[in-house]
Amino acid sequence: MSLPSSDLASLSALRTVQTRSISPENFDGSVGGGGRATEGTGADCARDLGPGWKISPSVDIKAGETFELASIEGAGKITHIWITTHTDNWRTLLLRAYWDGSEEPAVEVPYGDFFCNGWGVFAQVNSQAIAANPHGGFNSYWPMPFREGARLTIENTSVVDVRVYYQVTYEIGGDYSNDGYFHAQWRRSNPLEDKTPHVILEGIEGQGQYVGTYIAWGVNSNGWWGEGEIKFYLDGDTDYPTIAGTGTEDYFGGAWNFDIPGEGYTAFSTPYLGMPQVIRPDGLYVSQQRFGMYRWHLLDPIHFATGIPKVDIQALGWRSGWRYLPLRDDIASTAMFYLDRPTARRPKTPTPDELEVHLGTAPVPDIGATPPREPRS
Repeated sequence: MSLPSSDLASLSALRTVQTRSISPENFDGSVGGGGRATEGTGADCARDLGPGWKISPSVDIKAGETFELASIEGAGKITHIWITTHTDNWRTLLLRAYWDGSEEPAVEVPYGDFFCNGWGVFAQVNSQAIAANPHGGFNSYWPMPFREGARLTIENTSVVDVRVYYQVTYEIGGDYSNDGYFHAQWRRSNPLEDKTPHVILEGIEGQGQYVGTYIAWGVNSNGWWGEGEIKFYLDGDTDYPTIAGTGTEDYFGGAWNFDIPGEGYTAFSTPYLGMPQVIRPDGLYVSQQRFGMYRWHLLDPIHFATGIPKVDIQALGWRSGWRYLPLRDDIASTAMFYLDRPTARRPKTPTPDELEVHLGTAPVPDIGATPPREPRS
């Protein structure tokens, strides 16, 4: 299995494939099916213009319901996803992907975390796989091939209806029989158990390659928080990993605490790695430091032949006497990998309480939320 080349040198190659796209203006991606809507969220705005004038640009997903973003029959490959909704929905929506008719999802990740925005506060991301643009225009370029069909859904776990705009672009007509299936899994430790690494991935069986990590890291103590090592247990590894990192900021491509002297924590975003988000305390209700970091293994995928028993990361700070201090931080991770099968062992679906982050800067998360979240009995 190998990822397709994405450099300009391959762009001119002629291929016998066709491009299709699914959006609220063409729900099934049919040929000539776009712009035909006569009803939708924009119908009233287009009342003077009629069909073809942005009548169905978005969908409303009711509280507690799941909406099917795309359903594709036959072989193909999703090449781009663009999607947007209000920031307050970023941790209440669950994005899922199913391959080849499987009942279990290969992707189950909170909407914001999948696009490297796990805290409900916008951060610009300029990477090859994920681009997050003002103000919440989320883009995925992860190749997502399938052999028999694909289905993308989004579940609204909140107590209010939400509006979502989206477009899913894909190709058909190619040979995807030797491609791996894209997987993404989310886990949260809130707070992390004492002297216990945070598990990013575990129990994966099959051949494939690990290709990406995003972490929304909330610090719950004073001092530096990133001395911990990331470890990849591959194939037959048990007690000790084949790959062991040297520190959290090292894995995400930084150094020396991400701290430029005189400037403090410094956000950065590059094609393959970055820390695009630094949320600083405001002296009131935003009381803790929060960070968002990604590492894409696009040029250096981590290959495995029989499986990944575990990937984990330590949370370490410092105590007196130059001794490491195990931390109990809030760590939410998303792992991306390709596998030779459409399903894999995955964690249980998180509950709304397990997903929640504090919205805004008010004492109660619901105050000032959009749409309004009124008190409930």
